[in-house]
Amino acid sequence: MDWIPTIAELSGPRYQRIVDAMEADIAAGRLVRGQQLPTQRALAKALDIDLTTVTRAYTEARRRGILEARVGQGSFVSETSARRAIDLPHPVAIDLSMNVPPHPLEAQLDERIIAGLEAIRQQSGLTAFLNYQPPGGSAHEREVAARWMRARVPHAHADRLVIFPGAQTVLFNLLAHLARPGDVVLTEALTFPGIKAAAAQLGVRLVGVTMDEGGILPDALAKACRAHKPKAVYLIPTLHNPTTATLSDERRNAIARIIRDADTVLIEDDAYGLLDRSASPIANLIPERTYLATTLSKCIAPALRVAFLMTPGSGAQQAMRSRLQATVQMPAPLMVALVTHWLESGIADRIITAIRNEAIGRQQLAQRALKGFQFLAKPAAHHLWLRLPEGRDRLDVTAHLLRNGLAVIASDAFVVGGTPPHAARVSLGAARNRSELTEALRILIGALHKPAEIRQIV
Repeated sequence: MDWIPTIAELSGPRYQRIVDAMEADIAAGRLVRGQQLPTQRALAKALDIDLTTVTRAYTEARRRGILEARVGQGSFVSETSARRAIDLPHPVAIDLSMNVPPHPLEAQLDERIIAGLEAIRQQSGLTAFLNYQPPGGSAHEREVAARWMRARVPHAHADRLVIFPGAQTVLFNLLAHLARPGDVVLTEALTFPGIKAAAAQLGVRLVGVTMDEGGILPDALAKACRAHKPKAVYLIPTLHNPTTATLSDERRNAIARIIRDADTVLIEDDAYGLLDRSASPIANLIPERTYLATTLSKCIAPALRVAFLMTPGSGAQQAMRSRLQATVQMPAPLMVALVTHWLESGIADRIITAIRNEAIGRQQLAQRALKGFQFLAKPAAHHLWLRLPEGRDRLDVTAHLLRNGLAVIASDAFVVGGTPPHAARVSLGAARNRSELTEALRILIGALHKPAEIRQIV
């Protein structure tokens, strides 16, 4: 038997001490993801305690998400802290439609949230964050965020930074600030559905610009700028959603020149930049013309609702703080306090590293499973862009997958003004663990091999 917990020095009921020892050994690396645990009967014998006590401990460990039982195999250390969703729409069993980060056990999110809140409580008390706070974050919070961002954006400074409750709020407020109903904003031909939703609400007209596997084409962007005189250009230059394209340095330089020559501004969505730190933001080339949005939604967790907007200058910063105050008042103070603690202590970077490593592992798994199919992917991306086999209709394939319990997103959600390609985004990070992802890929491959369905005429 490989693992016997030491519980004599711990306090509390015995079952609780077993679970506490399990958590401590996982944190210390003495237990690793996927490691098989002793049978309940064997552990009860080794500790000389009742079987019911061990059964209660294993049940509590499953409830906390640190242990998973596999039918016919036994109990194993969980790969993830994520719980199974309880509100998936019927008939979805595995939802790979949402582009969210995986939560590997190594990220220790449960423990770090608890420890972080306790540190905040000891320092200033939790009730200090239950009242109105300055819109866009306090001077200290903005300074911590700016200092953290300077590793990738040297010009980051607190008087140019605004803390928002998520990137979607950033995009909505930026469009409202920069454009009026009927004005044009350029995007990639395939883009984030959130910018499409915000533009539709505000009456802003999005115009898609031609892309290839390397991202947006500079010549096409220059031509579109001349034709449309856009109020802004919205781009996702790193691990593009949905295609995973990352712009080369050559294209980034060309795009910076085009935006400067066109006398417009860039909205740079850096949602995935922290997963690929080798890519320098375009904001570093034209800081005076760039609104850079960096969110923690894709590199830590979406429900934190914390995003950082680096503006072109202090005047733009004040304008965006005023817009934030007029729309949602402020980001959630307690969440901002937790994130600030993580940034100051280095915990945020450790969480991001664990999530990036898990993303790499899932991409490798998908590369092996989808060998022979055409798709675009990058090593640390949370998603891949699957090109459907010749003759397969995207809507037929996604409908077939849904009937088999798997949800992915067809290209229609991303297209801006053109014909949707026969492709779909598959979000690898959305699976709870690699076992669930393996099952999802099995269902996907089965659908891709299935002959095209004959549509019923009604």
